[in-house]
Amino acid sequence: MKNLIIIAHPDKKSFCHNGIMKTIKQTLIQNKEEVYVLDLYKDNITLEFMKDKVKEYKDLVTWSERIYIISPVWWFRCTPALESFFDQIFTPGFAYKFKPITKIYGIPQPLLGDKKVRTYLTHGAPAFPVLTLYLNSVKLRLVLGVYSFVFGWFKTKTRQFWSVPFVSQEKRKGYLELVKKDIRKDLKIK
Repeated sequence: MKNLIIIAHPDKKSFCHNGIMKTIKQTLIQNKEEVYVLDLYKDNITLEFMKDKVKEYKDLVTWSERIYIISPVWWFRCTPALESFFDQIFTPGFAYKFKPITKIYGIPQPLLGDKKVRTYLTHGAPAFPVLTLYLNSVKLRLVLGVYSFVFGWFKTKTRQFWSVPFVSQEKRKGYLELVKKDIRKDLKIK
């Protein structure tokens, strides 16, 4: 299958790059899968994609059968590069359209519902305050406010890793084992 990995972290030494992205890529390649890595910070520092990049990114999304998205959480949202990607690539007519219900109300109809999507979010914070005090607002906004429009309800999977800068190397290895398990599940490998 055709796999698009979208990495949205500017630091190449980060756990997102050297841990999660590397693990996904290696696992897919070891299983003879087609892989394309789209590094949003390498491609564009200004966060305003030129017409040729918009076309290229839309072509990559169209090409892919599986999409893996990796981003740290900053200020209760994904990185600016990933947010810009959503704004400029997941546009009406390409990623979704509105189906009219009444004269003044419509519901989004996903146009990319055939994609399998898995997202990995890394947090500097521990799980407890994010899940309770902040009601897991980052994941809710992402799943309900972006993915439901573009991919449809309950069609994406999101995994969050907590306290990433502060956990032990053993804990990080455990996180990466979960990533491998997810990819094997996607590939239907036991």
